[in-house]
Amino acid sequence: MDPHFISKITIFIVAFLASLILTPISCSYEPTPPKKLTDIELLEFPLNLEYLEAEFFLFGALGHGLDVVAPELAEGGPPPIGAKSAKLGKLIKDIIFQFGLQEVGHLRAIKSTVKGFPRPTLDLSTLSFAKVMDSAFEHPLHPPFDPYANDVNFLLASYVIPYVGLTGYVGANPLLQNATSRKLVAGLLGVESGQDAVIRALLYERRAWKVHPYEVSVAEFTNRISMLRNKLGNDGVKDEGFVEDSSGNILAGDKDSLSYTRTPEEILKIVYGTGDESIPGGFYPLGGDGHIAKSYLSNT
Repeated sequence: MDPHFISKITIFIVAFLASLILTPISCSYEPTPPKKLTDIELLEFPLNLEYLEAEFFLFGALGHGLDVVAPELAEGGPPPIGAKSAKLGKLIKDIIFQFGLQEVGHLRAIKSTVKGFPRPTLDLSTLSFAKVMDSAFEHPLHPPFDPYANDVNFLLASYVIPYVGLTGYVGANPLLQNATSRKLVAGLLGVESGQDAVIRALLYERRAWKVHPYEVSVAEFTNRISMLRNKLGNDGVKDEGFVEDSSGNILAGDKDSLSYTRTPEEILKIVYGTGDESIPGGFYPLGGDGHIAKSYLSNT
């Protein structure tokens, strides 16, 4: 065979193979979109916060919680860690007691719509709230903050909780498919917003007071707590304490005075106190329950 012909064939084969190696391979697939959450998953998730609020308010006002008031709703879940009666004046005690009963109603309403889950492990101890306040001020408070010590401390501790839940309901509402689900969330959101408004109004009235023994104003406490929640949520400003000028902000809202919205991931980051939805802690030492919360814990 002609050696020139063999040489030409060899050069052609080498060039062809080189083109295969060097030519980038294009892929036509589309990335898998995130799974759409069902109404059941979206409705059961708030039970985590409703359990927390119910126990904190009931214990604060009565010295006992769901295991006495509505044991069937706890479904055998462990009693909250460190929850106890608060030293409250007559008016504040009455308000907090009403809040507790409202949360019992919320638990019942959700569980009559979806199966739900038993009460998760909750840490409502003085130490748990003290850690929140230490994080808010970025240094330990001396003595440690005690949420059960008096009216102002309990109101500040209450400021930590319901607002997070209401932003979650705002976020969930447009994702719901069923009219019954949307009606339930609208009803829950209305009362949760009312609770937050009452707490803010009571604290607003006392905004210039100094919180004993720290010599820090109530307004500064609310600002610190809100800044911490914004930081942990890691998705911009969706929270605001009190401003101390003439403009005022008795209610929290965006530039159009609409409620801020948060996702389940943001809420878990905040209530865990870790800034990570897959790392439990804070009020939920073992993490939340339900499909959404468990899905993040399973990825840890």
